[in-house]
Amino acid sequence: MNEELLTKNYDYELPEGFIATAPVQPRDHAKLLVYDRKTDTVTHTTFKHLLEYLPKECDVFLNDTRVIKARIFGHKRSLNNQGGGQVELLFNKPLDAHHYLVLIRGKVKIGTELVFDDALVATVTGLNDDGSRIVTFTHHGKEIRFEELVLVLDTIGHIPLPPYMQREDNQEDETDYQTLFAKNAGAVAAPTASLHFTPELFTALKARHKTHTVTLHVGAGTFKPVEAEEILDHPMHSEYFEIPETSAKVLDSDTPLLAIGTTVTRTIEYYARTKKTQGECDLFLNPSNPPQRVTYLLTNFHLPKSTLIMLVSSFIGREKTLDLYKEAIEKKYRFFSYGDAMLIL
Repeated sequence: MNEELLTKNYDYELPEGFIATAPVQPRDHAKLLVYDRKTDTVTHTTFKHLLEYLPKECDVFLNDTRVIKARIFGHKRSLNNQGGGQVELLFNKPLDAHHYLVLIRGKVKIGTELVFDDALVATVTGLNDDGSRIVTFTHHGKEIRFEELVLVLDTIGHIPLPPYMQREDNQEDETDYQTLFAKNAGAVAAPTASLHFTPELFTALKARHKTHTVTLHVGAGTFKPVEAEEILDHPMHSEYFEIPETSAKVLDSDTPLLAIGTTVTRTIEYYARTKKTQGECDLFLNPSNPPQRVTYLLTNFHLPKSTLIMLVSSFIGREKTLDLYKEAIEKKYRFFSYGDAMLIL
């Protein structure tokens, strides 16, 4: 059996205290590990020096999705209209104009009504085998579409911090867990490689490199660990993406590209394989399915046995990825969403 295909081989030991629960301030003071594949060398620096390491000839791609306040708390409507049991709902994504995929903490069945603040009601219409649920939403008794739902969630919801942070969200997270260029609402997790930019550094990046956007609404599946024994048996989650025409033209050229983050990488690589500019992206990059279009990758440090660490391995191989992670731990890098960064050249 190919060692690169076994899930257990993407595990690593992360000592206690290495998970970042808040970003470094200023954001560009985060550590940056630079790995150059041509020379097989590692440099340790800080994110504010990013531009010193980027090749002059490369265009930069960013994900302009906006994280919505996808986590809401309410209760089940009981038969006599008294408050039922408490529930927590995590919005994941729209399925069509009126049906939404969600996760619900609390036991529900088809027909269960969940009541939230501001007269928002979710009715359970489907139960999926993977534990997710399908619901419709009404607001003040009227069925609402996604654009209206986002506005209600902005008022009553909470920023859906990753579970490994083990804390409730606070007011700082409303800006900390959002990129400077967040525009299109729909993500339930931030494209975290982009969180390191300060306005000054981002302005400097745009002055030196042509920047382009894609949209991929990061879903809750991004945190789902790979449970299959072999990675190729993992049922990959899908997320809605959209690529503007101007960005697609660059992707069709032979310009070297820097992808800021795994979400951008997956979107570009999905386009390289399908030529689709919108739809559901379910591409699983790993050592047996390496990148075809992305030249350089900027990313954070990811969870053990996750599809994200496998994506990094698709660029540099599993052994090198784990070696770099080990070195990052020795140098006391901070891990996961609010943690430090790695640049693969």
